[in-house]
Amino acid sequence: MRIAVTGGSGRLGRSLVTGLADAGHDLVSIDRSPSAHLERPGIQQLSLDLTDAEATASTLAGTGADALIHLAAIAVPFSAPEDVILRTNAALAQSVLGGAVRAGIHRVVAASSPTVIGYGAPRGWTPDSLPLDEESATEPWNAYALSKLLIEQTVAMLRRQAGDDVRFASFRPCYVIAPEEWAGALTQQGHTVLERLDDPALSAPALFNYVDARDVASFADTLLAALDDIPNGEVFFVGAEDSLARRPLSELLPQFHPGTERAAAALTGTAPAFSSAKATRLLGWRPTRTWRDELVSATTDSAAPVS
Repeated sequence: MRIAVTGGSGRLGRSLVTGLADAGHDLVSIDRSPSAHLERPGIQQLSLDLTDAEATASTLAGTGADALIHLAAIAVPFSAPEDVILRTNAALAQSVLGGAVRAGIHRVVAASSPTVIGYGAPRGWTPDSLPLDEESATEPWNAYALSKLLIEQTVAMLRRQAGDDVRFASFRPCYVIAPEEWAGALTQQGHTVLERLDDPALSAPALFNYVDARDVASFADTLLAALDDIPNGEVFFVGAEDSLARRPLSELLPQFHPGTERAAAALTGTAPAFSSAKATRLLGWRPTRTWRDELVSATTDSAAPVS
């Protein structure tokens, strides 16, 4: 396929674009600024203000893309004023996703976030059951999480408009770890992976979830190939099959999220708080990378504390 990716210069975007290019697709990365990481054959980079709806629709039409993956957004909660996050991410969703439909792109996929579930709410959060899946209630409590739910709802709105002439899906990638971060580069929150493992308080706000960016790329490749054969407008969690923690979440979650004791009892061993079973069931996709393997392969210091 020829695939357009918005936000291709970002942390997830770079791995997604290169992973899809490695899988044999032609890629068009659209972002405000190009990335040196994407300067290679098979990848075209375009610079664009994606909040300009007319320019975005025109540019997307000019790409000749068979599919669109929308990643562009303010990507970190509270990294800007709440009104700016909500306004920007909602505007990007309408501009890009609506522009893709206007451009005649047949496959349209949008990145959401697990934060739509509402964990970490200041007044407490008690899940009905764990692990969380696509049937779990969505209860966003900040502008970032709300903007991600709006992205999912924008996809649903456009599906109702376009019907099955366009195939849609949304996905909720867990805490993304880029390949260089296994070797010690800082993660999105400014800590190394080892620091997040050594101090559970650092990973607790995200319920110890994570996913290797290359696994997200393989998920996207699998999803795009299957869109014509699955129900239109599906939503998927995309995460590793274990938690980013040395101890079971049945112990850790109640410590950092009071009220989760009953539900967390099911998360024994290395079980994660989020389930990607739907992606396995509908797409046949499973993640292949875990922190235990990736830290070992990326670290030459045999004394690094990995368990």
